[in-house]
Amino acid sequence: MTSVDIRLDDLTSAPTRALVAFHLSDMWATSPPESVHALDIDSLRHPEVTFWSAWVGTEVAGIVALKTLDAERGELKSMRVADRFRGEGIGRMLLRHVIAEARSRGMTSLWLETGSTAPFGPALGLYEREGFTRCPPFPPYREDPFSLFLTRAI
Repeated sequence: MTSVDIRLDDLTSAPTRALVAFHLSDMWATSPPESVHALDIDSLRHPEVTFWSAWVGTEVAGIVALKTLDAERGELKSMRVADRFRGEGIGRMLLRHVIAEARSRGMTSLWLETGSTAPFGPALGLYEREGFTRCPPFPPYREDPFSLFLTRAI
């Protein structure tokens, strides 16, 4: 197993910013504009959002954010594993890190929106294997054929 260092990240490093930019460009390439809910760097710096990056040596391997919805609920945002590190368990590590962090903050549930098309299949599979179940849209989202909504008690 690869040694991974998950760090609180202030979004100032070039590798982190590049992975966020790649994530955004991929979301825009695979979803209609009204169905892209990925956060840009300024939005990831909002006070209600905490952002982490996963590092393998000197390379950024993945990113993830936790957005506080209220005292009991958090939303998983901007989860992405760099293509070079896919299949190595980085996504699962990031997801479990966010679950543990949300629990330590006293949250009782996590929520997320992901795409419904084939490119999002691996992410959806990971979320469901980690106990997330499909649910109706939660605010501010609405029904969208290109989105799926999931939640999990923590």
